[in-house]
Amino acid sequence: MRIAVALGLLFASAAHAQSLPSGFPADAQVQAALNAYPGVAAARARVDAALADRDMLRAGPYEFTLSGSYARRDVEREGRFKETDVMLSRTIRLPWKGSLDRKAGALGVEVAENEREDTRHHAALVLSELWHDWMEAGELLRSDQQALEMQKAAVAAVRRRADLKDAAALDLDQAAAAESLAVAQLADSRAKFEKARVTLAATFPEIPLSAEAPPIPAPEMPAAGVDRLRDLVISRSHEIRAAENEAERLSIVARRTQADRIPDPTVGIRTFRERGGLENGVGVHLSIPLGFSHRRAAASKASAQASAAGFSRDEVRREIQAIADADAADVRTRIAAWSSTAESARSAGTAAARTDRGHQLGAIDLADLLFIQKQANEARRAEIAARAAGSRALLKLLIDSHEIWAEAHDEHDEAGHIDH
Repeated sequence: MRIAVALGLLFASAAHAQSLPSGFPADAQVQAALNAYPGVAAARARVDAALADRDMLRAGPYEFTLSGSYARRDVEREGRFKETDVMLSRTIRLPWKGSLDRKAGALGVEVAENEREDTRHHAALVLSELWHDWMEAGELLRSDQQALEMQKAAVAAVRRRADLKDAAALDLDQAAAAESLAVAQLADSRAKFEKARVTLAATFPEIPLSAEAPPIPAPEMPAAGVDRLRDLVISRSHEIRAAENEAERLSIVARRTQADRIPDPTVGIRTFRERGGLENGVGVHLSIPLGFSHRRAAASKASAQASAAGFSRDEVRREIQAIADADAADVRTRIAAWSSTAESARSAGTAAARTDRGHQLGAIDLADLLFIQKQANEARRAEIAARAAGSRALLKLLIDSHEIWAEAHDEHDEAGHIDH
């Protein structure tokens, strides 16, 4: 039955898998970059530490202790004697305490592994943001280059007409001023593009970057469905699993600390040789620490920490629920907004082309042409920003739902989590 559930989840995931459009790095490059990300490497080291801690808890805190003494005794009227004492002892962890330690150790590893995968997930979000910054800056740079070419053409046309005494000097001044603004805007876009590129290259040096940024793909509603992806954000959340495992671990630690109010006994074997060998013996040593206030306070502290972890788990669940709802709403609204903005940009572009033809025929003056071209440029830039926002929202939903850029065993983790 468990195998059938796991296979069903795997096939369902494959059926609804979302393929990224062109413009994004290859999956192999992304996997290599995320695995090499310093935060992810640090999280892997913390998993190793949790594994070592698990082994320590399995073994227990106690080891054999070998102690001994040597003395020379001087007895009046009997003489001097050499005396020795040797004892081998070990504190014995009570059986139910060992069981709790092993459970706590195993849960500690699960917490560390889920935190590692959550760190990797956040690194994927960083990559998405920086990649979109680069693409958006590249699109704006190309748009501003196009706008400058249009302004240069307008200035050349007005200058020719001015030479023929068909245009006033004021027209030439207006066209030159518009060109200067286009030059300034292009310089600003180039600076932002270079900043976005070097930031991306420095943060993820494993991904090679071309000289020009790829175009931003048009955002489309995901094939898997927004509502299903929203549910996957919650069911596949490593942050929720880590919080659940940590709450369970601290609950067990609290039980373990409560159990420690019954002290572990120390048992040993003692051999002694006294009066120069006239007396020899073997004995058993037993000691039990007597302490109440400290152990009672430690148990109260552990219980409070377990209670706090339970509230933290509930808080994380609410946060992930809010993220899932916000992701789904953002995809719907951003794609709808881009669709309207794209239509506006198309209309503004058509109006600019018609106005340019009218100006060439002398039916429209230069001021109207410059105004319409400015509107078209602003509409084009708004479309780029809306397209980038829609693409960002879509990719965030896909990353948060672990449909893309996730480790290959995430689907198995989901099956195991549901089975558990």
